[in-house]
Amino acid sequence: MIERKKNIIIQGQHDKPILIDTFYNKNSTSKPIVIFCHGYKGFKDWGAWDLVAEAFANAGYFFIKFNFSHNGGTVNKPIDFPDLEAFGQNNYIKELDDLETVIDWITSIDSQFKNETNTANISLIGHSRGGGITIIKASEDSRISKLITWASVSDFKKRFPEKHKIEQWEKDGVMFIENGRTKQQMPHYFQFYTSFLENEKRLTISTSVSKINIPYLIIHGNHDPTVTIEEGKKIHKLTPESELFIVEGADHVFGAKHPWDMNRLSSDLEKVTQKTIDFIGF
Repeated sequence: MIERKKNIIIQGQHDKPILIDTFYNKNSTSKPIVIFCHGYKGFKDWGAWDLVAEAFANAGYFFIKFNFSHNGGTVNKPIDFPDLEAFGQNNYIKELDDLETVIDWITSIDSQFKNETNTANISLIGHSRGGGITIIKASEDSRISKLITWASVSDFKKRFPEKHKIEQWEKDGVMFIENGRTKQQMPHYFQFYTSFLENEKRLTISTSVSKINIPYLIIHGNHDPTVTIEEGKKIHKLTPESELFIVEGADHVFGAKHPWDMNRLSSDLEKVTQKTIDFIGF
C-alpha cells in the first residue's frame, strides 16, 4: 500500500517555505529517489501529478514532488496562486536553490525517510521550465544519477520578450501575463530579468546540457504548442548520448489538464510515465 505524506513543510533559502509530497511503499527497503519539478505556472498538485506519483511508488521508487517556494502557492492554499506577490518575486536562481534544498533534505542523515531511501540513486524529472532547472542542477550536482526532462525548454533567454517590451518592463517595474485557466493577471517583476542577466552564464541551458555525463532521457510531444518539439531536438543534439523519446500527437501536458477527475492517467502521460520508469530502472 502506498504511503502518502502531503504538504510536508521545509524552510527554503529565500524566506518562504517549500511544500513537499512523498509517495512510496513503506517497507524499510532502500528505494531509488525520484524528484519531480513542476513548470511555469505549475504546482505539485496540478492535474494528474498525484497519479504519476502513485505509478512511481507502485514501481518501487520513492517519489517526491514539491512546490517551488515562490510559485504563488501558500502553506494553507498550495493549489493555484493565492500569493501573486511571491509569484512576481520568483526567478530561476530561487528555483535552483529550492531544488538544492529538497535534495539536501532527503539526503540528510537526519531524514525521517532514511530507511526508505537510497540516497546514492537520485533521479530528477523536470517538466517544461522545470526541465531547464533540472538540466542545470544535474550539470552541477554530483548527487544526481539520472536526468529526465518532459517537454523541457531549451533556452531561458529566448523566452524573454523583445527589446522594446523589456524597456517598457523596466520602466513599469512589472509585467503581467494572464493565466488562461484562472484568469489571474500574473505579475513578473523586473528582478526576474535582472536576476537572469546577473547569472546568465549559469542559466544558459545549452552550456549546462553539454556538461551532462549521466544517463539522460528527453521526452517531448510532437504536437506541443507551448514548447515545440524543436526544443527537445535541440537539447538532444547538444547531448548526443542522450535518448530522445517523441510521443506522437502529444501536447505540452501529454493529454492531462487541471483539474483531472479521472482515476487513471491519460494515454500519453501513461506512456511518458512508463518510459521514464523503465529508463530509470534499478
